[in-house]
Amino acid sequence: MNHKIRIGTRGSKLALWQAYHVEDLLKAKGLESEIVIIETKGDKVLDVSIAKIGSKGVFTEELEDQLASGAIDIAVHSAKDMQSSLPEGFELIAFTEREKVNDIILSHHRDIDYKNPEKPLVLGTSSTRRVATLKHYYPHVKTVEVRGNLQTRISKMESGVCDALLLAFAGAHRMGYDDMICHELSLEEFTPAVGQGSVAIESSVNLDPELKKLIVEACHHKETGYRLLAERAYLRVLEGGCSIPVFALATLEKDSLKIKGGIVSLSGDKRIIHEVSGEKTEAESIGKKLAEMVFASGGDQILKDIKSALNK
Repeated sequence: MNHKIRIGTRGSKLALWQAYHVEDLLKAKGLESEIVIIETKGDKVLDVSIAKIGSKGVFTEELEDQLASGAIDIAVHSAKDMQSSLPEGFELIAFTEREKVNDIILSHHRDIDYKNPEKPLVLGTSSTRRVATLKHYYPHVKTVEVRGNLQTRISKMESGVCDALLLAFAGAHRMGYDDMICHELSLEEFTPAVGQGSVAIESSVNLDPELKKLIVEACHHKETGYRLLAERAYLRVLEGGCSIPVFALATLEKDSLKIKGGIVSLSGDKRIIHEVSGEKTEAESIGKKLAEMVFASGGDQILKDIKSALNK
């Protein structure tokens, strides 16, 4: 096959890391590719929180235009940035092997102690899930909205906007900032965003089936695929974009899949979490079942409150 696979990506260093990672996976199977950089609304509008711009497709819309026109064959995203239902005409065809899923605290200061109420601490984050989780477990910690790519966030921290950043391990690790990680947060407390740690590959439904098959064979990690199928099914029922503090993490042991997830109110005072397990082949229905349990135990009311608060 002599077609060069055109990989569409955002231009940040982390997005490019993801695109090169996919290029390497393709290359390992003898497939040639080239990278096409596309700027998105989420990259241009940095002075407004994501919750306010409207989370649906803030980093994906422009990439999808290019997929639809055939200017690119696939688009590469952080799986956690993908809304739960894609616009008509697009599909996620592969998820790369998942990185460690934890949230972390990143700082130049080694003595960051988020558990000590006596020590004032300001953490920078743009995630409503992380802010609400902190309010629930560590209400003494203050937060400040910090957006932009990882390098921008770090320079904001250095300029004194905050003492440390609250981030996903995957991004910090991929950018080589391991030496600045002061704490790896527990999955019990900081259950991650749906899809955290995996790279998602999106295509138009009109992509040549032969080409699609080759890309899937090169890039799709089956175990990660089952886990994300369950997590994304959970998110779809809750209609959670990336600005809603819902969380879920599926794990797989042999053929049995377990998903643990829930929702936390913006004030942090209510946090609902449940767990469901079953066969991996039932991944989607397991995710839906979790959502129904979360709704039934008060999650529906929390979600209503969050939506009305974010729409103000």
